[in-house]
Amino acid sequence: MSAALQALVAGLAAGAVYGLVGFGFTLVYRLARVLPFAHGDLVVGAVLSAVLAVVGSTPVAVALDPVGSVALVALAVAAGAVLSAATYLGAIRPFVGRDVTGWAVGGIAAALLVRSVLGLVLPAQAYAVPDPLHLQGIVALPAGTTVPVRLLGVAAIGLAVGLAADRYVVRSRLGRAMRAVADDPQAALLVGVPVDRVRLAAFVLAGALAGLAGLLYAPGRALAIDAGVVLGLKGAAAALIGGLGSVRGALLGGLALGVVEQSAVAAPALGAAYADVLPLALLVVVLAIRPLGFRSPYRSAVE
Repeated sequence: MSAALQALVAGLAAGAVYGLVGFGFTLVYRLARVLPFAHGDLVVGAVLSAVLAVVGSTPVAVALDPVGSVALVALAVAAGAVLSAATYLGAIRPFVGRDVTGWAVGGIAAALLVRSVLGLVLPAQAYAVPDPLHLQGIVALPAGTTVPVRLLGVAAIGLAVGLAADRYVVRSRLGRAMRAVADDPQAALLVGVPVDRVRLAAFVLAGALAGLAGLLYAPGRALAIDAGVVLGLKGAAAALIGGLGSVRGALLGGLALGVVEQSAVAAPALGAAYADVLPLALLVVVLAIRPLGFRSPYRSAVE
């Protein structure tokens, strides 16, 4: 019981991160009909760019004061938004609605470019990212279970931000424009909706959430420059489980994926070696059964 409860809490924390990454995948897909192959690398690129600006190129984590913590969060979110917007403008927009091969290759090229630039300015194999949350200690749960306070904080922040972003997309003027573009971009253009700017805004929002997800994910582990590959695949799996086109579904898919992953880690017959294997195997199964996810691909992007 104790191990199961710990796995559940750890899974919800990991799943909240995957849900934020998946949120970006599904939002971008519904508005532009492209899969952002560079999204995982943007998560890592945003975090390491912020670390480089605040801490420098040292691979060892340093303690940050409150000002440094706020700066790290702000820079990571801003870097994610800028990198995502640049990816759209330079590598994806020329091919939207024209050539699948073009935007796919453009997205992969953007991912490789981000990775290569990071490798030039950050030569170490991996980096320890400072924790801006400063959540220390453990908390007691029923059945004699204890879990790190940080896991509860990550789960709460990830879910709160994901739900807030969903509400913003649903209720704001920009959200109504996104709904129009998602449903029929040609009709939206005829009634005066700036389709290209709305798509750019979707990439900016997805990138900002990616930067925040990276800061929730990275502290406490050695973050390699190429870690975005697996993280991006897990975000894609979250989006597919929830159904491409449903931002709420992406959040729920992320939670389900995180719980499956951490349950595998806690299972005596499996262990930590399966932490990455099971989510990716689940992604393959979903793609084989329902290429656009378990829920209808024709749902509005802003349910």
